[in-house]
Amino acid sequence: MELQNFIGGKWTSNEELETIPVVNPANNEQLATVPLSTKQQVAKAVAAAKKAQRSWARIPAPKRADYLYEIGHKLKEKKEYLAQVLTKEMGKVIEEARGEVQEGIDMAFYMAGEGRRLFGETTPSELADKFAMSVRAPIGVVGLITPWNFPIAIATWKSFPALVAGNTFVWKPATETPMMAYEMAKIFEEVGLPDGVANVVFGAGSTVGTELIEHPDVKVISFTGSTETGSKIAELGGRHLKKVSLEMGGKNAVIVMEDADLQLAVEGIVWSAFGTAGQRCTACSRVIVHKDVKNKLQQMLVEEIRKLTIGDGLDEDNKIGPVINGAALEKINHYVQVGKQEGATLLIGGKSLTSPPYNKGFYFEPTVFTNVKNDMIIAQEEIFGPVLSIIEVADLEEAIEVNNSVKFGLSSSIFSRDVNKIFKAQRDLDTGIVYVNAGTTGAEIHLPFGGTKGTGNGHRDSGQAALDVYTEWKSIYVDYSGKLQRAQIDTGN
Repeated sequence: MELQNFIGGKWTSNEELETIPVVNPANNEQLATVPLSTKQQVAKAVAAAKKAQRSWARIPAPKRADYLYEIGHKLKEKKEYLAQVLTKEMGKVIEEARGEVQEGIDMAFYMAGEGRRLFGETTPSELADKFAMSVRAPIGVVGLITPWNFPIAIATWKSFPALVAGNTFVWKPATETPMMAYEMAKIFEEVGLPDGVANVVFGAGSTVGTELIEHPDVKVISFTGSTETGSKIAELGGRHLKKVSLEMGGKNAVIVMEDADLQLAVEGIVWSAFGTAGQRCTACSRVIVHKDVKNKLQQMLVEEIRKLTIGDGLDEDNKIGPVINGAALEKINHYVQVGKQEGATLLIGGKSLTSPPYNKGFYFEPTVFTNVKNDMIIAQEEIFGPVLSIIEVADLEEAIEVNNSVKFGLSSSIFSRDVNKIFKAQRDLDTGIVYVNAGTTGAEIHLPFGGTKGTGNGHRDSGQAALDVYTEWKSIYVDYSGKLQRAQIDTGN
């Protein structure tokens, strides 16, 4: 399969473009080829989006929303097919892939509902015979840069609010997982989205991404990825006075207090740490555990991890699939060696799986370190793989301090039966998401998604808050007094 850019409602030729293979991380088999677009393709896509934007914005918002309802129905019809494609190109197990497609379905229907809201405000004027209100206005052309680990879900978090608000977009998906973007573009075409409203341009971040950020007609950039890349985007976007929304890294922790339901905590930790092979921004990579239950929790964790089956995500029996590629394996291996050198104790795992049937893919054992000190590199830096560090604490105050000591602030969790501890934790944990008696992952689409500190820059994906990224507030004053009224000058007399 040869993937093509989707620009102005048309599929474009790859004749003059370099292409690279798209491979299945479970077995390294080639699935497709994807073009490495140049600045010229970006320019064409931005021009198409700009041309379409004004007429798209003039369509009443409830009618724009009708397209999202249609997209949601298409996603529902194709759910199993899309989940299979997603697993093949990204590696996550099929159960998780189905859940991700469902997230896109949910987002389509939720954001379609916003087409009949997009609420502004009316407020009394301080002057007689004068009306005051504020409304949401679209911004224009939006640039979307999405990662490989959630190739449908994150794209829908960004594109659907942009569309319902009256913007058009150019989307650069990750080169590792372009097939999901290709399938989404086909759905945009099938539902009759007007030409130029949705555009997909494949290619490297250094070329396509940079051009999107620097193009004067792209007014908003929404990015999900590493903190290092996001910081560069913020700097570059700032020079061009663009609105930049960033959702970046995490070093998420599950706190387990001495009164916790340990079996429930173990289930939450295993799902959060090893689902998607640990390749989630919300993955649990630290367990902060009270000293009184540390040994028992460790024993239960190891027992549960030994039950996990690893392999091709298309096999319904497998619970952990491959990591995305060889570079990811090298990075994870590096951090495991660092953990050993730092003096952490390896409880389980710690190496790549290289013998059959794993030798053709990119597999890493679920790994747990204990006796981890809070200042160790493995306790501070994002690994983005199935590696978990256990840190012992004496009380809740120390647990919160340890949780807050990292540069990230995406997700945190506490397991406890004590309501007082729970309320203190949800107040004092400095993350954008806090879970109680659940793991660090599992966001619902009608709530804001994002984090603090090195995880984000104040914006949110998902929920009604996402509309703030893709709209400007416009204040409108209607004076029907028939005379000049000068606000504070006249009210002060």
